[in-house]
Amino acid sequence: MKGGIYVYTRPDPNEKYWDPEIETMPRDKMRELQLSELKEMLQFCYDNSPYYKSAFDEAGVKPEKLKTLEDIKYFPFTNKKIERDRQEAVPDLGDMICVPESDIVYISASSGSTGVPTVSPFTAQDFDEFQDYQARLFWGIGMRPNDRYVHALNFTLFVGGPDVIGAMRTGAMGIWAGTVPTERLLFILQNFKATITWTTPSYAWYLAESAKKEGIDPAKDLNVRKLIVAGEPGGSIPATKMALEELWNAKVYDFYGLSDLFGANAGMCEEQNGLHMYEDHHLIEVLDPDTLEPVGEGERGELVLTTLRKKARPMIRFRTGDIVTVTWETCACGRTAPRIMGIHGRLDDMLIITGVNVFPSDIEYVVRKDERLTGEYRMIVYRDENHLDRFEVEVEAVDPELVGSAELAEDIRAKIKVRVGVSPRKVHVKADGDLPRATHKAKRVIDKREGVWQE
Repeated sequence: MKGGIYVYTRPDPNEKYWDPEIETMPRDKMRELQLSELKEMLQFCYDNSPYYKSAFDEAGVKPEKLKTLEDIKYFPFTNKKIERDRQEAVPDLGDMICVPESDIVYISASSGSTGVPTVSPFTAQDFDEFQDYQARLFWGIGMRPNDRYVHALNFTLFVGGPDVIGAMRTGAMGIWAGTVPTERLLFILQNFKATITWTTPSYAWYLAESAKKEGIDPAKDLNVRKLIVAGEPGGSIPATKMALEELWNAKVYDFYGLSDLFGANAGMCEEQNGLHMYEDHHLIEVLDPDTLEPVGEGERGELVLTTLRKKARPMIRFRTGDIVTVTWETCACGRTAPRIMGIHGRLDDMLIITGVNVFPSDIEYVVRKDERLTGEYRMIVYRDENHLDRFEVEVEAVDPELVGSAELAEDIRAKIKVRVGVSPRKVHVKADGDLPRATHKAKRVIDKREGVWQE
């Protein structure tokens, strides 16, 4: 402490690891640490969350049932629907939280398919550890005090917004750009001679192409030599990654995050061979989505995560919906943390459009509430000439005179923007009966993109 202000320490810039003990901990020692943390967390949830007490009791399991890490299989799952339902049942923060509201210092929020944003609350300690974890990921890609980092992510309720603080903990110069217009971001990158920035893969491509139109060659005229990308799967798709690296003359590092937990939960190191997810904060399961049994190492399964340290709202066996492959082999960098080697798709029908989670049910909410429409709809997803993911929406008008109405189309487009946070490129108003009907399950999404998920 100096003058009442806590001064964070950081490793020597020549040190390879942010937290050498944790990052290189042998597997047996890490499992001992996890078991201790998990026992404490389960008891904490049972004692402090009405939801978890009820869920554990209904499943016939008490915290003391856990004797080994494998015993987590006896405890019930959580998922996005439960998270949303509990928040709506007990406004505003739900009954999954384990602390009084007076202990919560920060919340992020994501759009929900019911239109109610699902919040992610943090205590002061949660937030502090959240940013220390982000610093660990940044240090892993080689961020150091001599770097100038432009944070080009949304600051408005988005859990990735505060991650700039983690970058600053490494000693790097933090430049809080946010989602400014492209021309402004290019000016910031050029004027401040930024060496690292973070955005989505599709926007990184668009930004580079826009720079070229302005007579700026990103590979020669900008100082960016490390690109962090997240929010879309492109950073782990070899072809996309190589194309971005050539455009920018920069190394591309993929990050993976969940707003339900905290910002980036996993990230590449300088080896660029998989995304490290650190087990002092997460218990990782990879399960067959049908049998809910563990799959073999390197086999595809659903990523299921249990938070081991977050106190405001712990997540026990949270089903992410992401189909992944994971390896526990020690990385060439020396880190023993498991690595996500591929994100291959999702169990649900969520789409990621320019970094925003979009569910067809979000569109359905708008369409079904408008009496001018039949309620039928279809989304068409594609990748445009700037390599940005876009979508269009087809709807049906009840009144034949409204078919093709530009005014109605624009009104629906604006309502979708308010609801989802991103607007469709176009809305097409068709006649009643033009869209296909299905007797079982309607095909609401036509995805025309190629190579979206890593194979």
